[in-house]
Amino acid sequence: MTQFALYAILIIVATAALVLPSLWFGKRRRAVDADRKAANLAIFRDQLAELERERSEGSLAAEDYEQARSELQRRLLDEVDVADGDTAASPPTSRPTAIVLLLLLPIAAMGGYALLGNPAALDPVNTAPQKQMTAADIEGMVAKLAAKMQDNPDDMNGWVMLGRSYKMLGRYAEAVDAYAKAEAFIAQDPELLASYAETLAMASGKGLSGKARTLIDQALKLDPKHAHSLFLAGAAAMEAGDAKNGIAYWEALLPQVEAGSELDQMLRQGIEEMKKRGG
Repeated sequence: MTQFALYAILIIVATAALVLPSLWFGKRRRAVDADRKAANLAIFRDQLAELERERSEGSLAAEDYEQARSELQRRLLDEVDVADGDTAASPPTSRPTAIVLLLLLPIAAMGGYALLGNPAALDPVNTAPQKQMTAADIEGMVAKLAAKMQDNPDDMNGWVMLGRSYKMLGRYAEAVDAYAKAEAFIAQDPELLASYAETLAMASGKGLSGKARTLIDQALKLDPKHAHSLFLAGAAAMEAGDAKNGIAYWEALLPQVEAGSELDQMLRQGIEEMKKRGG
């Protein structure tokens, strides 16, 4: 926060240096302009009186007098136009305005950042590099969650989280046990059903058959276009030698896969293989 405050102060000072002088000294400048205008008018009056005197004395011809008088009038009009233009361009501001701006600029800057920015991000504690989690840290967190679930056996979300955690760690048998505790909850979600089926296949080592295949079919009843379930269904059909259905599942999945991606290429190769087998 300290660094931000310093930068904000510097910006405010720079802005004030550009804006405030015209506000603070605005009246003084107008007074100086008025004095200059009065002095110039006095000079023009003296020059006009001098022309009148020379004409009356006969030292200045009538034609020269008219020409000099016209030139003097033109210069007088030019001076008046310039002075009026400067006055119109000067904003009708004053020292109180300058003082108000000087006080409001820092308050507005800090208040605006507090409302729209992220002051917490300026705290060195929050910007310090976060410690990388190790495998031991993850194992410890999963152990704490498992212990918590023993005291909260009705927490279905907790069992699902524990099942996913065990699956991530490669502890498939324990993941299956955790998922089994939340079967009624899982039965309403195609993604959870697909994850449960996949975990059963990994834990048994027997592929996507039996209960795993039942869970996949159940997921597709909930959502016939569910990508994860379509992938597993195609793989299960391929394992069972059912090339026709395997092709159908994976061809239904292709529109959802990024063209040219690794998965796209794998699916197309699998489809070609099944077609060669008599699909």
